[in-house]
Amino acid sequence: MSRPRIVIVGAGFAGYRTAKELSRKARGKADITLLNPTDYFLYLPLLPQVAAGILEPRRVTVSLSDTLPQVRLVLGEADGIDLDARTVHYTDPEGTGGTLGYDRLVLAAGSVNKLLPIPGVAEHAHGFRGLPEALYLRDHVTRQVELAAAADDPETCAARCTFVVVGAGYTGTEVAAQGQLFTDAQVRRHPLRKGMRPRWLLLDIAERVLPELDVHLSRTADRTLRERGVEVRMGTSVKEATPDGVLLTDGEFVATRSLVWCVGVRPDPLAESLGLPMERGRLLVDPNLQVPGWPEVFACGDAAAVPDLENPGQFTPMTAQHAWRQGRTAALNVAASLGAGVRRPYEHRDLGFVVDLGGVKAAANPLGVPLSGLAAGAVTRGYHLAAMPGNRVRVAADWLLDAVLPRQAVQLGLVRSWSVPLDTASPELARVPGRPQARQEADARSGPGAATEQETRPGRKATEPAAPAVGKAEPGTPAVEQTGEREPTVVASAGEAVISEAKAREAAEQGSPERHAPEQKSPEQKSPEPAKHQPGPAPAKSQPRPEPAKNQPGGEPAKHQPGPEPAKNQPDGEPAEGPGPVKRTDADPAEGDS
Repeated sequence: MSRPRIVIVGAGFAGYRTAKELSRKARGKADITLLNPTDYFLYLPLLPQVAAGILEPRRVTVSLSDTLPQVRLVLGEADGIDLDARTVHYTDPEGTGGTLGYDRLVLAAGSVNKLLPIPGVAEHAHGFRGLPEALYLRDHVTRQVELAAAADDPETCAARCTFVVVGAGYTGTEVAAQGQLFTDAQVRRHPLRKGMRPRWLLLDIAERVLPELDVHLSRTADRTLRERGVEVRMGTSVKEATPDGVLLTDGEFVATRSLVWCVGVRPDPLAESLGLPMERGRLLVDPNLQVPGWPEVFACGDAAAVPDLENPGQFTPMTAQHAWRQGRTAALNVAASLGAGVRRPYEHRDLGFVVDLGGVKAAANPLGVPLSGLAAGAVTRGYHLAAMPGNRVRVAADWLLDAVLPRQAVQLGLVRSWSVPLDTASPELARVPGRPQARQEADARSGPGAATEQETRPGRKATEPAAPAVGKAEPGTPAVEQTGEREPTVVASAGEAVISEAKAREAAEQGSPERHAPEQKSPEQKSPEPAKHQPGPAPAKSQPRPEPAKNQPGGEPAKHQPGPEPAKNQPDGEPAEGPGPVKRTDADPAEGDS
């Protein structure tokens, strides 16, 4: 008898806990497969400390292979589930598709950045859901402070050292609190103009900070932020975002180069693609975490709408605490469906929350006991060390070093603005030119952090025509010097993509022998002599030679020979570039993300 196949989609709090409990309970009697885009579990609550330079990035990541030795790890993104065939289709990091069959499926795909229909936000804001976004924010903040310190214009200096965080929930509050300390430490080494200091704004349409948590936590966090100099503006949000700043709902325009989007999260789009009953984007399940009508399918975490038995008629909130506990319940019920144990509904008891406000400040209410100050800070860090499934000693060592040594404020330049767009189904992955983007079909946009055409539309052909091989130039096609196959250049905006496609078609039509006459000359072209040693009046570039015509002795460079202009991806007429840093014409050159 074959062993049952269990497939777990996602390795967040819910998926990781499910895999860990199942591997312990199955003891080799089931084939457990974990499908995840990365090879690590990310401990999200400590991500603000990565952005603030307190913790190194690998401290908040836990290796899946090392901590789940009896689980088969498959790297890839799930982009389709066939419930009837019991298969999961996925795309691996190199763009190759694959299929996993299952007898039991656990959907724990998690959540992505929540978007609102506010003009300019998708183009100019960055989220905070993955490690690439935290690394980008750390580099960006460091760069802005350094540029502000060197700026001669007071207005430019003020704009660069102004940081706007939208969303006063758990993540936004910690980002603003840690960010203010980080920039204050930087300006002590890079002083700004006299009378200036970094300015942080925390915006939310709610009436108070941390509206979903206890009132005590809210008041403690609000007081700490204001004492530190953070401008807390409740009942205010962003009406429009531009490259030069943000227009607030109260009519004020704030000049800034930094907009951090922490409004909240939405369930991963994979859950909605199943076509099953949903609750505000979350897959409806019963108290046993099973999908009604599909007893072999379970769901937990942010992707599942789990009934709250403590509050009938409601569903459990999308928090890491619930996801971690639901993962254990899902594992027990999957095992029970295979004949090992009994099913049990998901029940919970609130153990309290902790909010790290940086330094020794924190707000906590463990088991309902309100704490603040140093005591809350100790409880908060102790809780995180206990909750982390690994790296505890390394995290504690980084905390100790941060307490006695100054932070290293340097730019690594590993993550660029365009590689971490706000509108993405995979915030845990930084985009790379030429890599297919699974489940991502959004239109290309312009502006900082914009998605590119080649990344958002993996099925489309490059907007520039394929370059001829060396020594095999087609008649009517400009000869170009090539050193090998080149990766398609990223298009900066949808408008430029349309222009590039039109020019490519025009070049293809003009390049045919019937439509292109050799004797035609461009206005700026001098009448070139026929290439030497070649019979007939045709330019050397149209003759089969082992080298392009521009390298022939006595001839003009091929770009001055009669023929159509090469297809361009850049609006200023520059030829397309090969792999490397992408040039963006819509970003501030001083930004460092161009």
